[in-house]
Amino acid sequence: MASVTYDHVSKKFGDFTALNDLNFKAEDKEFLVLVGPSGCGKTTALRCLAGLEEVSLGRVMIGDNVVNDMAPKDRDIAMVFQSYALYPHMTVFDNMAFGLKLRKVPKVDIKRRVEAAAEILGIEQLLKRRPRELSGGQRQRVAVGRAIVREPKVFLFDEPLSNLDAKLRVQTRAQISKLHQQLQTTFIYVTHDQTEAMTMATRIAVMNKGVLQQLDTPQNLYDHPANLFVAGFIGSPAMNFFSAHLRKDDGRLVIDADKFTVKIPEDRTATYMPMIGKEVIFGIRPENIHNPIYAPSGIHAEPVDAKVDVTELMGNEIFLYLVNGKDNFVARVDPRTRFSIGEQVQLVFSMDNFHIFDPSTNPENPLAIR
Repeated sequence: MASVTYDHVSKKFGDFTALNDLNFKAEDKEFLVLVGPSGCGKTTALRCLAGLEEVSLGRVMIGDNVVNDMAPKDRDIAMVFQSYALYPHMTVFDNMAFGLKLRKVPKVDIKRRVEAAAEILGIEQLLKRRPRELSGGQRQRVAVGRAIVREPKVFLFDEPLSNLDAKLRVQTRAQISKLHQQLQTTFIYVTHDQTEAMTMATRIAVMNKGVLQQLDTPQNLYDHPANLFVAGFIGSPAMNFFSAHLRKDDGRLVIDADKFTVKIPEDRTATYMPMIGKEVIFGIRPENIHNPIYAPSGIHAEPVDAKVDVTELMGNEIFLYLVNGKDNFVARVDPRTRFSIGEQVQLVFSMDNFHIFDPSTNPENPLAIR
């Protein structure tokens, strides 16, 4: 078992910087997820760890060992790719055993390892089949099993669920989480799907344009995003943002978004007093916007008028796509709501949960004010 450290790692492809001063540590036995949009550098970071790409600057460490110049086969890692990459002419057993045979592991040990991995993954009955006889989910489990038999210090997963349908993705991510608990090994997992990241990780590293934006637990990322990018990326549907400014109104601090004004609860005013008169970005998540009839009791509810543009009934909730002046936003409301498309409605914002970002800190990616 081992920790994984990126010590000020940068990676360039010509003039393009894929990783820019990546600096963090995944603890031993941790399930760390690298998440971000396509092209953010997360797969490049994984490939640098695996030895499939050379690091331009900095150090990659597995445990206490710097592995920059170490061959991939000597790094004691196992990688599961988006593509299953199974040999079509081999049985499941032989696919899982192939790497061990190349390393001249004794046959009795190979049999023991393959059967143990198959039992963990629930594919014991598939060992004599060939890949063409398997479903997508079964092929993915074989690919994971091929990694397990290596008994590595670190498991690397590069978007392993992308080729599965929605239902199977849910089932397989639960299996991978259970697998981590059973093996008690360090997992580094790459995905663009923030739902996968939130449900599987002990900690999440959010990346964008080759730069680490925030590294924290799923709940802290959700509740306390460090900047506008993280706030907009984590959560589905995404957080709503409004251009606004802060001002005093009858002694109360308010957020003025032009077409609506909401009061800040008094217990939070001290944080934002220095921003009075300044332009800010006001953020609120869809689940903190309610139909007034079904709003939770005891919240700091501020009314906001809007026109219903689109409704999406999800069964246990309704997504409302709303328009207020030039602003569009989304609300997740009680399924008993009976709003119609084109209707002018009043909603309430729960001001117990909102975020303020300061554009003066970084015009492209404003920092959160806390």
